[in-house]
This record gives sequence, structure tokens and C-alpha cells, in this order.
Amino acid sequence: MERISSATLFPEALQGPSDDMSFQVISLPWEAIRAPVVVPLLRLSVFLCLIMSLMLFLERVYMGIVIVLVKLFRRKPEKRYKWEPMKDDIELGNSVYPMVLIQIPMYNEKEVYQLSIGAACGLSWPSDRIIIQVLDDSTDPIIKDLVEMECQRWASKGINIKYEIRDNRNGYKAGALKEGLKRSYVKQCDFVAIFDADFQPEPDFLWRTVPFLLHNPKIALVQARWKFVNANECFLTRMQEMSLDYHFTVEQEVGSSTYAFFGFNGTAGVWRIAALNEAGGWKDRTTVEDMDLAVRASLKGWKFLYLGDLKVKNELPSSLKAYRYQQHRWSCGPANLLRKMIMEIITNKKVTAWKKVHVIYSFFFVRKVVAHINTFVFYCVVLPATVLVPEVEVPKWGSVYIPSIITLLNAVGTPRSLHLLVYWILFENVMAMHRTKGTIIGLLEASRVNEWIVTEKLGDASKPKPVPKTPKKPRFWVGERVLMWELGVGAYLFLCGIYDIFFGKNQYFIFLFLQAIAFCIVGLGFVGTDVSSF
Repeated sequence: MERISSATLFPEALQGPSDDMSFQVISLPWEAIRAPVVVPLLRLSVFLCLIMSLMLFLERVYMGIVIVLVKLFRRKPEKRYKWEPMKDDIELGNSVYPMVLIQIPMYNEKEVYQLSIGAACGLSWPSDRIIIQVLDDSTDPIIKDLVEMECQRWASKGINIKYEIRDNRNGYKAGALKEGLKRSYVKQCDFVAIFDADFQPEPDFLWRTVPFLLHNPKIALVQARWKFVNANECFLTRMQEMSLDYHFTVEQEVGSSTYAFFGFNGTAGVWRIAALNEAGGWKDRTTVEDMDLAVRASLKGWKFLYLGDLKVKNELPSSLKAYRYQQHRWSCGPANLLRKMIMEIITNKKVTAWKKVHVIYSFFFVRKVVAHINTFVFYCVVLPATVLVPEVEVPKWGSVYIPSIITLLNAVGTPRSLHLLVYWILFENVMAMHRTKGTIIGLLEASRVNEWIVTEKLGDASKPKPVPKTPKKPRFWVGERVLMWELGVGAYLFLCGIYDIFFGKNQYFIFLFLQAIAFCIVGLGFVGTDVSSF
């Protein structure tokens, strides 16, 4: 496209002496800093972003190759580890079965407490070899009474269920799990299965997980996959499904198949209590107590096993507010944990150097830091800025080919949502800004680093939600729904797109306009169950 001068955009009839003076006041400082400051800084930013893009690209390709090999050679868990079904023993009776503790941490879970307790009580296992422990940190006395009555109802049916409460919420979920393990009856337990309040395991869950722990003394954790019951509820849940399916289909499987290490998902897993204790137990120093425990156990030499074929039903957050709180915790926590544990990992003597590199570089740095920062900074800040500074160019392999390949590799986890791929890219770029803020807060240990807000659950998505009889009070939009940072970035991208139409040479304006619209839609809160589903 031929470049258009300012004289063409603003006809001479509209350009008076005052206009020339104003233009000079703006343009002279810009021209003074453009060549010596802006151009070098932007070139450095492009270089760093390209390096990070290559890191992400190589990581995705590596994991893709591993997954292909795992599928090709059919390296199922039952072939890599000893697994035999549990059998009755006439002489020993039920004592042949290990004692299993089921922990269900809760906090004001009015919509889902019956589902999780009912599913746990429905687990198939000898009744005298299982203890269900409901850890209720609820602050609402009505909900507390409801949970206690539900536990009493199951106890009356002969289920060994314990209702445990605390007089404080110190340590949040980690504190509740830690307190639960201190109970005297837990000493007789060999393994502990953990389920968040919205998780519903199938009756055969223990039959499929416990034998791995029983026959392989080096395994500390058996992790199951999540199955989302409300993935079709709205556009927001479909986007989450695409991201999390890749995590479970690829990242967890690769970690399990190569280094026998991956991040514990905090729920839907069974721990060997001896390994948990040897690792130092639950700690509340970050908002990712599950990942913290997993890394410490791995540094002690314990192995983890992921079962992709074993799925546990759970719920995705369907409101933007709940999702943003969750993503802050999931991005801030790992970055903060890396800061706290990097020297401990480096100086560890029990694991190989390759495993240290895998944990620090691949697991933490590339996936938990670089992925968030590069996605936002490169595609939403630096790339648009090159439109305004044409002296700085981004090679096509960095701006088109590598992100396209990474996106296609990410899409393999959810084939049914391939038609939503463009929307997913735009939405992930928007959320990358929120995750980048969380990552930086975690690395710097700034304010909100230990902010813990429980993800809101709405219960069974298939059931109609009750309509409130009284009208809702009007909300203060700017404080609760409108997100000014997202709108600001949207405006920046829109202006860059306008400039690209008239002066640009790379024709990024289509992407810039689409991304600007995505930022504005999220910034105005038109995502999630507050608006009509897609």
C-alpha cells in the first residue's frame, strides 16, 4: 500500500498556522527520541520475544514428538509399571486392602457439597478400609449446618465419614488438608485421595489407582484426568476446555512418560502418605500448595504417574470474575514458587541434572513464565508497536509461522473445537495480560501474591438455575464489570490498526482489529454466564 502523507490526510484548507505549530510540538520530541531510543529498544524487545517464541516452539515440538512416540509404542501405564487387580483373600479378609483416606476440602460450597460427598461415599472399596474426611472451612453457618447434616445422613447409612472443622482459615486449602492429616485415625491410613468440592469420582476410582501405589513402592502420586461437566455451558467454558485439554492430553502425559514428574493438579489424585510426609507435608507459602508438594516430593526421588484414561467429573468456572481469580492464582503461584525453590532445586543431590533442568527450564520457566509474558508482550504490545516504527521489522517466521504451528499443536487436545481456534487465540491473548500481571507479582512477591479466593461453583450445569424472585441491585459497572486495562490495550491495538491501514507495510490491521475487539468484549464483561451463551 502506498504511504499517505499527513498533507493527504489533512488537506491544506484544514491546516492552518496553529495546526502546523501543534504538529511540530508533538512531532519534534518524538523524532528526537525515535532513532536513538525507541528504535533500539523496540529492536531489543523483538529480539527477546523471538527468543522466547523459539523456546516455546521447541518445547511444544518436543512434547508433540513424545506424545506421538507414547501413542505409537502404546506405552500405557500398565506396561510401564506393575499393576494387578486387587483380589480377596479368604484368610486375611479385608486386611489385604490398604486403608484409604478421602479428603474433601470445602469453603461455602452450597451448590456442590452434596455432589462431592455423595460421589466420595459411593466409591467402591471395603467399608472398613476407607475413611471419608470432609474438611469444612465454611464461614456461612447455614452452609456449615447443611454440610454437617449431609455427613450425618451418610454416617447413618454405615459410611465411615468424619466432619472436621477449624476455628480459623490459616493456610486456606493447604492448612485444612494439613490439619486433617493430624487426626489420630489417619495414622492407620496408607494412602490419601483428594477431591475438591466440585469433583465427582466414579465408583471404580480406587480400584484403578491404588494397585499402582501398592505394587510400585517408588510411586508417590497417581493423578487422574479432569472431565468437564459444563464445557458446553458458554463460550468461556469452551475456551477453558481447549486450554486444559492440552494440559492433560500433552503436558501431564509427557511429564509422566519421561521424567515421572508433573505438577499435581490439587485434586483427583491419590498420594502415598509416607511420601507426602517425607516431602514435608502441606505448606501454605504460595497459592499453589499442590505444585509445591509435587516439586518437593520429586526432589526426594519419588515418582508420579498420570492416568489419562481415568477421568473425574468436575466443573469449570463459568463467570469471568471467577475465572480471572483462578487464573491469577494459577499464574502468580508457580512464579512465586520458582522464586522460592530455585536454589533448593539446583543444590538438590537426589535427582539427576537432567531432571533439574527439566523442572527449572521446561516446567517452570518456559511453561509458567515465558508462555504468559511472551504471549501478551509480543503479540499485544511489541508487534503492534512495529507498525508505528517501520524501521523495526519482525521476520515472518516469528510473526506468522511459529505462532501458527504452536497454535495447531495446542489444538490437538480438543479436536471438536477446531472451528473455535481463532476465537481461542484471541481470547488467550487477552487473558495473557492478566496472567502476565500475576506472573510478575509472583516473581517480585508484590501485593496480592498470596491472594486466595475460592473459585465459585454453580453445581450441575444441566439443571436450570433458579430465577431470583427479587430484582438484583444495580451493579457499579466500572468497579465490578468494566476492566480498564483491557479496554486500554484494546484502544491501543485499534489505533495501531488504523495507522497500519494508512501507513503500514505489513498489513497487520486485520489481526489488530480482531484482537482489539476481543480485548473490548472482555473489558466490558461480555464473556461468561452473565451474557448469552455462544
